[in-house]
Amino acid sequence: MAWGRKKSGGRKEPQFGLAAALSELRLSPQDRVGPDDDDKPKKPSSKRKAADAGDEAPRERKPRPGRGSGKRKSKARARGGISRLFYWGAVLGLWAFIAAVGVVVWVGAHLPAIQSLEIPKRPPTIQIVGFDGSVLATRGEMAGTNVALKDLPPYLPKAFIAIEDRRFYSHYGVDPVGIARAAVANIMHRGVSQGGSTLTQQLAKNLFLTQERTLQRKLQEVELALWLERKHSKSEILELYLNRVYFGSGAYGVEAAAQRYFGKSAKNVTLAEAAMLAGLVKSPSRLAPNRNPEGAEKRAQTVLAAMADAKFITDAQAQASIGQPSYNVKAAGAGTINYVADWIGEVLDDLIGQIDQNIVVETSIDPKLQSVAEAAIIDELAAKSVKFNVSQGALVAMTPDGAVRAMVGGRNYAESQYNRAVTAKRQPGSAFKPFVYLTAIEAGLTPETIRQDAPLDVKGWRPENYTHEYFGSVTLTQALAMSLNTVAVRLGLEVGARNVVRTAHRLGISSKLDANASIALGTSVVSLTELVGAYAPFANGGQGATPHVVTRIRTAEGKVLYGRPADQLGQAIEPRHVAMMNTMMQETLLSGTARKAEIPGWTAAGKTGTSQDFRDAWFIGYTAKLVTGVWLGNDDNSPTKKATGGGLPVEVWTRFMRAAHQGMPVAGLPNSRQGGFLSNLMQTASQVSAPSAQPPAAQAPVPLAPIPPGGAYRPPPTRTSAPPSPNARPEAAAGLDGWLVDRLFGR
Repeated sequence: MAWGRKKSGGRKEPQFGLAAALSELRLSPQDRVGPDDDDKPKKPSSKRKAADAGDEAPRERKPRPGRGSGKRKSKARARGGISRLFYWGAVLGLWAFIAAVGVVVWVGAHLPAIQSLEIPKRPPTIQIVGFDGSVLATRGEMAGTNVALKDLPPYLPKAFIAIEDRRFYSHYGVDPVGIARAAVANIMHRGVSQGGSTLTQQLAKNLFLTQERTLQRKLQEVELALWLERKHSKSEILELYLNRVYFGSGAYGVEAAAQRYFGKSAKNVTLAEAAMLAGLVKSPSRLAPNRNPEGAEKRAQTVLAAMADAKFITDAQAQASIGQPSYNVKAAGAGTINYVADWIGEVLDDLIGQIDQNIVVETSIDPKLQSVAEAAIIDELAAKSVKFNVSQGALVAMTPDGAVRAMVGGRNYAESQYNRAVTAKRQPGSAFKPFVYLTAIEAGLTPETIRQDAPLDVKGWRPENYTHEYFGSVTLTQALAMSLNTVAVRLGLEVGARNVVRTAHRLGISSKLDANASIALGTSVVSLTELVGAYAPFANGGQGATPHVVTRIRTAEGKVLYGRPADQLGQAIEPRHVAMMNTMMQETLLSGTARKAEIPGWTAAGKTGTSQDFRDAWFIGYTAKLVTGVWLGNDDNSPTKKATGGGLPVEVWTRFMRAAHQGMPVAGLPNSRQGGFLSNLMQTASQVSAPSAQPPAAQAPVPLAPIPPGGAYRPPPTRTSAPPSPNARPEAAAGLDGWLVDRLFGR
């Protein structure tokens, strides 16, 4: 039996190595790595046990999470996010509250004590006196007292509420809705198109604060508005606002404004007039009806539309008032001294800041010269404005150190308060040429330097002389006296437009100037006052001068608040260059375009100017005692009927200067040479009368001598003679003067 088992089993050979070691290796279910306790499947039921009893090993299965556990986790995460959001929102809100409290405390610390705040008095009176002590004008509170709200027509305060603060009765001094609406409108228009300030905020600003645009001032305005709302009722705030707001032209309060613009009490204004008054608050200076009637009417129509939209008036009432405006602007003082007073009002804030008491402004104005200047402008325009189609004029006269003695900003202040002497900027034409010639003189040229008056082409631009004639070789003196455009342009190209602009700015021109070839002909705009001030160094020996009118400001009790310091501009032009320029500009009055300008016994110099299409006519002339400029033209920039600088402006200038120099001791211009054309004329006449075998030869053109990059001036080459052309006009050796003698006396 045993043998049989052994035989049936066969022989087994021994095995060695890795195969022998693994041959008997078997894995039982207990040897397998089972899942964690948490991930073990639930205990199978008895039926499943019976079904699986025959399996060699249990099948491993992954647990399947149920639907309820996922929802619970999502809800948990949501609750966590909300909690964190609430927590950080609370933290940020707390810090924002602390920051807001800090800002309020900081702003309040920079305000005067609330207990000491009182409604300030009405604006002070500003008395303007001349250099002789006489009263010239008075600015400040207009005639008119406080008017009670109940005495005004109901539509007057409603007009202000409709256009300025429609939610006036529903807010507490600050209107968040209005601020948000203004912010949206400003974002949509990409600029400031609406304001969010309430009437209370505007009152706080006008009563207690300055007009500066800063965040600190705005926050102070908010705090003061809240204080006003707590201290005063809505009716009191509205009444105070209507009696204190500024309406332009020196009028504070609705009563003063109604008297100023309509010649009636505010109690009697019409609906259209009430709308106009409400519209002025936005920009009193720009929308005042005596300055800008069209703008004031358009703004009034906007107010009427706002009143109809707010249901304060009916649409029919609004349309009736828009269709038939009944503005009857009351004329202010018609004297031209009011132009000076307005100019002073514009500079006072820069000189002494906010005015809180009555003051006296001492000026450099000479009342007698002011009257003469006013008469010269008004009379000459009355006589010749129709002939030359000239509607407006301006005059500025100042001493060589810049003290303004007379200023006329227009022919009628009652009709137009626009100051054409200070505010208006026009093309000076040839009156700008002295800056070109001075630049050339400083580069090394002299009054006797020869340049060609001949046709010129600058990249397609062909400047021409006024008479369309060309005189060939001329000296700089002759070219300036006769205002030859081609020579001025050649000089501008020779010295460089940028250098010309620097010269003009150095002498006192403050306007922006375009550095191009046409600058030599005065195509960039300037004001009359700055142009006259830029001529002052020619009259004072080369010292820089700033035009000014205020010399001292004091209180009514005599306390000095401001005293003008002496100019520290230094030498603007070298004396030898001043002498050359004065010699050249003397010739303008002796033989050039301003031959009508003459002051018996006095040496004078100057330059005329006429802009393109005869739109502007200028003359700036000076003596050792006075520099005076005259401008004539039209406000709409329309052409005149060939009014030139050598015509009507010279006549106005001569009339004024002759009267201004009466009784003054005669004085000559700094370092100028006497003689000029008359002496040259006699000399030329003797040369012309001398026997000659043949006529003088026409001179060959003299090429331009540009300034080399190194900066040193290179003189022009020596002129050479050429055979005369059969059609060429013979020229005398004396140049332009000789040609004039030929025309006068013949050969």
